[in-house]
Amino acid sequence: MKPHHSSITTGQLLVDAGKALSQGKLDLAEHALSQVLAIDPELANAQFLYGVACLMGGKAAKAIGFLRRAVAQRPADANMQMYLGCALHDAGMLDEALSYLRRACEMAPGQATAWYNFGKALKQRGQLLEADQAFRRALSLDAQHVLARIGVADIATMQGDIPRAVSEYRHVLRLQPDRAEAWHGLANLKTEPLSASDVDQLRRALCNPDLQPDMRVMLGFSLFRALEDLKDYAGAFEALRHANADKRSLVEWDAAAEHAKIDRIMTAFNTSLPAPVDPDLGREVIFVISLPRSGSTLVEHILASHPEVEGANEIPDLSLIIDEESRRRDQPFTDWVASANAEDWHRLGVDYLARTARWREKAPRFTDKGLDNWPLVGAALAMLPGAKIVHCHRDPVETCFSCYRHLFRHSVHFSYDLGEMAAYYRDYQRLTDFWLTHYPSQILDFQYEALVREPETQIRRLLAFCDLPFASACLAPHQTKREVLSTASAAQVRQPIRSDTAHSASYFAWLQPLREQLAR
Repeated sequence: MKPHHSSITTGQLLVDAGKALSQGKLDLAEHALSQVLAIDPELANAQFLYGVACLMGGKAAKAIGFLRRAVAQRPADANMQMYLGCALHDAGMLDEALSYLRRACEMAPGQATAWYNFGKALKQRGQLLEADQAFRRALSLDAQHVLARIGVADIATMQGDIPRAVSEYRHVLRLQPDRAEAWHGLANLKTEPLSASDVDQLRRALCNPDLQPDMRVMLGFSLFRALEDLKDYAGAFEALRHANADKRSLVEWDAAAEHAKIDRIMTAFNTSLPAPVDPDLGREVIFVISLPRSGSTLVEHILASHPEVEGANEIPDLSLIIDEESRRRDQPFTDWVASANAEDWHRLGVDYLARTARWREKAPRFTDKGLDNWPLVGAALAMLPGAKIVHCHRDPVETCFSCYRHLFRHSVHFSYDLGEMAAYYRDYQRLTDFWLTHYPSQILDFQYEALVREPETQIRRLLAFCDLPFASACLAPHQTKREVLSTASAAQVRQPIRSDTAHSASYFAWLQPLREQLAR
C-alpha cells in the first residue's frame, strides 16, 4: 500500500528540520516544523523539535508549551523530559525544571547531557553539593564533557576551593585551548594572575572568524584581565572597550525608560503608606541593597559570619512577589502602590517570609542581597516593616568602572557603555537618597571605603544597626566557610579585608569622560 502523501511530506520536513537545527539554522527549522504542524497539529516529534528550536532561539516561554504537549504524549521519552526541564530552567521556573531534569536522569542514567543539565539547574538553585555530584556523574560517563568540568570548577570557586577551580579550568583549556567559558571562569577569579602565554592564546582564539558573538565577548573580557595582570593598561582598556561594545550590541537597554521608571517610583512612595498590621513583621530579614560591584558580597559575608545570620546570596523573591502582584492586579507596580492597603502589604510580607523559610532553618536571621532590590525599598518596608536595610555604596567612578570591567551572567545591561552606566548610576543615587530621606531609621548608609579603612569600627556599627550582638567571627569573614554564589566575588571574600581594591587610578585618562558624566 502506498503511503499517504502527507506522511511523506511530514517525514521529509521533519528530516529537514532536524538537519537545520543541527546546523543552528533556526528560521529554516521553524519554517519546516510550522508546515508539519499545519498538516498534523498533534505530532509529538514536531511539537518536540519546535520546542527545541524555540529554546535554542532564546524563547523559553514559547518552548514550554510545545514541549509540554510532546511530553504529555511521550512521558517515557527522557530526551523530551530533559528539554522541557531546560526550557523551564531558562524561564526561571526552577522547582518544576528540577523535577523534569531529575526524571530524565532516572530514565536515562547513562546520558551525560541529562546529568549536566540537572547539575546546571541545581547550581542555579544554590544546591551546590548535589550539582557537583551531577556534574561529576556526567564526567564519569563522558570525560570530554567540558561544560560539566567547567561546572565543577565554578562550584569549587563558590565553595572557596580556588586551587581546585584553577586546576579544572586549566584542564579544560588543555583539551580545548579556545574554550571561552573556561577562560572567563579563570579570569573571573581575579586572584590567579594570567600570563603572557595566556595573552597569546586568547589573541589566537579571538582571530577565529567563526567565533560565536557571546564567546567573543567572554574571550575579550578575559584578554582584558590578562593584559591588566601584565600591567599593560593601554592594551587592557582597548580590549575592554571592544569586549563591552561587542556585548552591548547583543543586549537591549533603554536608559530613558529606566529614568522614567525611577521617577514613577519616587512619585508613588512620596505619600505616607498605611500603618502596618504588624510593625515587627520581617525582623528576621536583613536586605543588603547596592549596585553590583559595590562591596555587597563582602558585607553579606561579614553578616553571614555571625552565628545568628544565614547568607542567602542574591535571591529573587522580593521582585518576584512584586511582579506577581502586578500581574494579579493587571497594573504596573507603581500604579497600584497608592491603592494597596495595610492588609495587602501584610499579605505580601507573609508570602515573602513563607518563600524564604529555608534560609531560617540554620539561623533565625538571613540576608537578601538581590541586585534588583534597591528600587523596591519602599515596597520591602511596607511589606516587612521590621526588616533592616543596609545600603552598600562605593566611590561612583570605582563602582561604574568595576561594573564595566565585569561580564555579568544575567541582566545588568546598563554596564556595557560608560555613558549609560553613568546615567544609571545617577538614577540609582537619586532614588537611594530619596529612600534615606524617607526611612532614615530603617536604612544604614554603609560606605565600602570606610569599611576597608577601619573594619572593626564599621563592622561593630553594622552589627549594632542590625540588632545583633558583637561576634568576633565577623572581623575575620575570610575564615568563614560558606558557599558564595557570586563567582565574581567568591575568591575575593576568602581573603582578609583589603584596602587596595580600587582600579580606576591605572586608567585615569581613559575614564575622564565617565568622571565628567557623573559630575553633571
